Order: sequence, then structure tokens, then C-alpha cells
Amino acid sequence: MDLFSIGFLPIRAVDILDIGVVAYILYQLFRLMRGTRGATMLVGLFIIILISIIAPWLRMSGLSLLIAQVQTVWVIVFVILFQPELRRILIHIGQSRVIRLFYKGGEIPILNEIVDAVKILSEKGYGALMVLVREVGVGAIIETGVKINARVSSALLASIFTPRTPLHDGAVVIQEGMIAAAKCLLPISENPAINPSTGMRHRAAIGLSEESDAVMVVVSEETSAVSLAVDGKLEKLNDLEELRVRLSKLLTGA
Repeated sequence: MDLFSIGFLPIRAVDILDIGVVAYILYQLFRLMRGTRGATMLVGLFIIILISIIAPWLRMSGLSLLIAQVQTVWVIVFVILFQPELRRILIHIGQSRVIRLFYKGGEIPILNEIVDAVKILSEKGYGALMVLVREVGVGAIIETGVKINARVSSALLASIFTPRTPLHDGAVVIQEGMIAAAKCLLPISENPAINPSTGMRHRAAIGLSEESDAVMVVVSEETSAVSLAVDGKLEKLNDLEELRVRLSKLLTGA
């Protein structure tokens, strides 16, 4: 049934739904790819597509021929270039609230490793700062550190934050079940409401939590206390079990 018309073009209810769904998908893609190198590549891909439309219209036969040859391998090139982003999108879809209505996933595999690492670091009095990426990419932060791309393990995390090791300063970024990078630099929060006695490690955790939806796990070098920084707020935890419960809730949305 037509709702109204724009000139000779009738507008149906399903057309409005179609536009809404496409807009939502594009918005979610933008959120997932923002802050990653894939966002820059997406702009380049858009320019190539735009040229492929304009070239035939302007009768640029040479350019049109070149683009026509490339079009046969565009799908393969797209998959190769955007493999990390496509994997992140699929993970995001699998962890969405709608999917969880029909399927309830188990415990996050890396959760035990993170909690065990925090236990080791806290007992030894070693400071630590871990960034657990959720939906918003932190590619710019990863670029400031040393790439690792290793599976998350408590032993590796404890080794990284051991004092006098090359990577112990800065933050570790954990993304898609992997330690993406270490020794990363985070933005320092300038919120005047923060207690003046708050250390730089905790201020850095708050700073990134103000700019992204990532969850920051902080171990104090002075007190061995464990804290979480989420949405610009710092939350001091009582014990490791509380850490496990909070991380499970924050990372699964359950």
C-alpha cells in the first residue's frame, strides 16, 4: 500500500523500512571500522567505485577498460583487504543482543586468562593497564605500540608487565581474543572532576574510556588494587571474583 508519492515515485511502508535497515547497517559498519586502517581503505574503495561510474559516462575508454578488468577480481580483493574488519563484523553480529535471544554463548575464552594475569600481577605488586576492545575500533591506539598479535595467556600478560622488560610501560590492547599490541599510548583524561591523587595509569584508562566503548583493566603498582574504567568512570573492585563478573557482563552484554 502506498503511503504517499514524491512526484511520480510512490512511497510504500516497506520502502521506509528498507531505507531504515540500510541506514542502520551503514551506521554500524561505520562504528565498527572507525579508528581502523580499514576505514581509510573503504574511502579508497569508494573513490574507485565512483570513478568506475563516471568514466563510462565521460567516455574515457582507456580508464573504463582498466576498471572493467579489475572488476573481475574486486570481490577477492575486497575480502583480502578487509579480512580483519569482516571478521570483526561477523563477531559483532554473533554477539548482538538479537542473536543472543536465540543462542546463548558460553563464557568468553580469554576471561580466565585475563583474571589469572591480574591475580599474578596484583600479588607481585606490578602495575598493569589492559584495553579490552568491544565495538569501537582503536586502530590509532594500536599504531602507537608494538604489534604482537599473539593469543591471550596469563603468562604472556604477566611477562609483558614485569618491570624492566621492554614492553612493560604503556597499555596492552586485547582485540578479538588476541593481544594486538603492547606499550601503547593512551590519551590522558583532562576531566577536572577526577581526584588529583589519581595516577597517570588510571588517568590514561579513563581517557580512552571517554573516547571509546573499550573496557580498561588497571592494576595499581602502589596498592595492587584492581579497577575498571568504562564510559569515563573509574570503578575500584573488591576482589577477583567481582572482576570476573563485571568483565563477563561488560563483554557479553548479558
